[in-house]
Amino acid sequence: MGVGSAVAGNMRRASKARHKRRLELLAAKRDLKAAEIQARATQRAERQGLPIPQYQHPVPLGSVAADAAAIPTTREQEITRLMAEHDDVVKRWLDYELDVAKLIAYPAMSDGRNELTATFLRAKRRADTLRPESADAKVDADAIRAYREAVIDFGSAFDVAERDAKRQKNRAFSDDERKRLDRALQLLRVAEDQGATQAERQVAYRRVREELDGLIVISDEAISVLEKKVAGEITSGDTPPLPQTQTPAQAQPPAKPQTQTPEP
Repeated sequence: MGVGSAVAGNMRRASKARHKRRLELLAAKRDLKAAEIQARATQRAERQGLPIPQYQHPVPLGSVAADAAAIPTTREQEITRLMAEHDDVVKRWLDYELDVAKLIAYPAMSDGRNELTATFLRAKRRADTLRPESADAKVDADAIRAYREAVIDFGSAFDVAERDAKRQKNRAFSDDERKRLDRALQLLRVAEDQGATQAERQVAYRRVREELDGLIVISDEAISVLEKKVAGEITSGDTPPLPQTQTPAQAQPPAKPQTQTPEP
């Protein structure tokens, strides 16, 4: 009994230590992101011939709002910049969310039970909630400051989750489950191969779904994108951010032009 308690205690301490290191990494990423924002703001001030604020490095957490606010800029420019950074992180997230191959290679990015994934998803919801309706929306300085911090948190949390997902890949799965993931990835290549026949792509697609069943949660949007690729309706690079499930249109052969019989 005593040995069991000691082992349990060691496991709890190790878990807390890992959690602390992750939080420290997240804070470091947030500081780095804040410093990058300040550097860009300084370059903008130099180009415009405006006074350059004196920053203190490293940037302490929470200070980016006050420092960035010191840069002479219009409210609309600030909101436009923050929206662009927000959209950039969302695009990086959709690269995983809509790409089944990436989800198979880095399953932690779609697993809401993963601590780091859950953290960046919460940060995304907060940034989405605080996002102004438009760049010229009537919002006060406090609202802009809150949105700025939310965007920084979202980007930092995503960076940490992505790096951790690439580090662990599919290690959380058993040997048999990893074999299923490998088979699914091989079948996916066939399903998306425009050189394969339609029947071959359809069979491979169904087997991909079977191999992944119970292993990885794939969004409806990702399934829609994959189904369109299998059907040969779209090519790489044309994938919409949030596709709608559509029934493949039944193409009708073009009508043959009617030829007129020349009069004698």
